Parts: sequence; C-alpha cells; structure tokens
Amino acid sequence: MHLLRKFRPMIHIPMILGGLVLAVALAFVFGLFVMLLWNWLMPEIFGLTHITYWQAWGLVLLTHILFKSHAHGKHDHDDEEHEKWKGRFKSRLEKWTQGEEAEESAAPKSTEPKKPKKTE
Repeated sequence: MHLLRKFRPMIHIPMILGGLVLAVALAFVFGLFVMLLWNWLMPEIFGLTHITYWQAWGLVLLTHILFKSHAHGKHDHDDEEHEKWKGRFKSRLEKWTQGEEAEESAAPKSTEPKKPKKTE
C-alpha cells in the first residue's frame, strides 16, 4: 500500500532549500579559507600581494572550471580512450627501448670512459 501514497512536494521543498543554503554557505566559507591561506603563505613564500575575499572566491571558481568540470558525468568511452592511449604509449616505448638496445649492441665496447667534447 505504501507504493500508492501521494507525492507530497511540500515535504521535500525545505530539504532542497536547506541543501542549497548549506552549499552556498560552504562555498563562501571555502572562499574565506582560500583567502586566509593565500594571504598567510603566498606573500611570504613568493612575494605576491594579498588578495581580497572576492579574488579568493574567483580563484575557487576558476580552479573548479579548470580542474573539476570534466570529472562530472564520466562516460564509458573515456576508458576506451585511456586504453588506446596506453597502447600507443607502450608501443612507442617498446620501439624506443628496442632502438637503444640495437644501438648498444652495434656500438664497439670499450673500457675507456668517454671524454667530454670541448666547446669553443
């Protein structure tokens, strides 16, 4: 019988609004955290200037765009692309190492160390 209950959106609206308010509050706290860390470390280590709260929040947004945006909605073809890339890399590495082995076996072996070339 519980499957036949009516959907009551009034119960879910406060939870959704509360989640949104919490997400916004955490975003602002994270911006404050970035600002405090930047102003504490960056001027001392790298000689950079202090930043404002909104500049720190902009950095948070920028890093999210640059580094996290592609992680949402992982697709199946990503694994296929990764496997193709790995295969190409392995084949190139094998060719490269085989080329070095061929050069080593073809080169005359001497016990004298090589002298550095003089540049003029």
